Amino acid sequence: MNLLVKNVAIADPQSKFNNQQCDVRVENGKIKNIGKLTADKNETVFDAQGAFLTPGFFDLNCVAGDPGFETKEDIQTLTATAKAGGFTGLALLPQTSPVVQSKSQVEYIINKAKNNLVDVLPVGAISQNREAKELAELFDMQQAGAVAFSDGDKALQDDGFMSRALQYAKGFNALLMVYPENKSIAGKSQINESKNSVLLGMKGLPALAEEMHIARDIFLASYNETKIHISNISTAGAVALIRKAKKDGVQVSCDVTAHHLVFTEELLSDFDSNYKVKPPLRGKADVKALIAGLKDGTIDAITSQHRPEEIEFKNVEFEIAHYGIIALQTVLPLLLKAGLDIALIAEKLAINPRKLLNLTVPVIEEGIEANFTIFNPKEKWLYNAANNHSKSANSPLLGTELTGKVTLVYNNSQYQEN
Repeated sequence: MNLLVKNVAIADPQSKFNNQQCDVRVENGKIKNIGKLTADKNETVFDAQGAFLTPGFFDLNCVAGDPGFETKEDIQTLTATAKAGGFTGLALLPQTSPVVQSKSQVEYIINKAKNNLVDVLPVGAISQNREAKELAELFDMQQAGAVAFSDGDKALQDDGFMSRALQYAKGFNALLMVYPENKSIAGKSQINESKNSVLLGMKGLPALAEEMHIARDIFLASYNETKIHISNISTAGAVALIRKAKKDGVQVSCDVTAHHLVFTEELLSDFDSNYKVKPPLRGKADVKALIAGLKDGTIDAITSQHRPEEIEFKNVEFEIAHYGIIALQTVLPLLLKAGLDIALIAEKLAINPRKLLNLTVPVIEEGIEANFTIFNPKEKWLYNAANNHSKSANSPLLGTELTGKVTLVYNNSQYQEN
């Protein structure tokens, strides 16, 4: 499938064409030419005037319902949503029913998603049934194609178990991606602990619960001389802890969700359950610290934290509503709203996520397999039920006009215009 992209600005710090306005020709799945090109007869021409071309976006943290919760999202709708949001690769968390915790379950995900434009890569569970009692079959899952291991949104509370998991994973260079929350401090709190939580009359979740857990994991990674990835950090204190740990030589990496760079706890004043996420929305000072952490390299990657939910679990009272928002289609507009520049978006959303998982990183160079995303940062579009590709509708952004639109994605010798 031959394609000629005209008049596009390349944003790839790995490429010698970075920051150049070029035409890009793709033939038989590879980038054949980059420069000022004339269209051939047997190729599709896509005019990308005003748009940027980056390596394809990759999400480290998303959830589908397959297997077990296909009414929320299946692989087909997940990948359709990903393509619309500019993602050509996804790391799929194991919080399904049954939990993805064996070789056969990893193979099921891989086979279900093969021959797709979007690479869907399974993340296996760290513990059996995500109960943090017994280790799952980590090595067998890695051999079958699992790219990392995580218990999803369940934090590993037992210190000894966490230490043993790190020791075991070190033996075959596996990456553990862990959610940070000290449950004994967090309790049943659901929103950030602050003046706002007092005003709303709801028990607050202190930043301390996240930060104590991160401090523990940093100590354990240092003690065991192994790597660890902290998922979805949300507080200024978390940024400071990880910044110091990196300076001290600890093998720690981390990511932040796109919505935690824009949304703050003030949005909860109407008790809109579509803003109920885990970790909770924090304060303006936390948002400022998170953005600073991205810019100075403390935070390695940005994720969608895509969490589809049926309406009966979101259109209810805030306290009993499930956590999460659908987010794959809205990551780019949120990052632009947060003020991130194109180079930083390419680094944190396309390059670093793959580096963390030891995957091949796409490069915009001649002779390389084509894997890229094209987007116009100034184009406005209405996000609504008609263009929402997810089975679920739990997003506070539905019905709003957004700025920053993905116009084309290319991967695996396939492309889609949006």
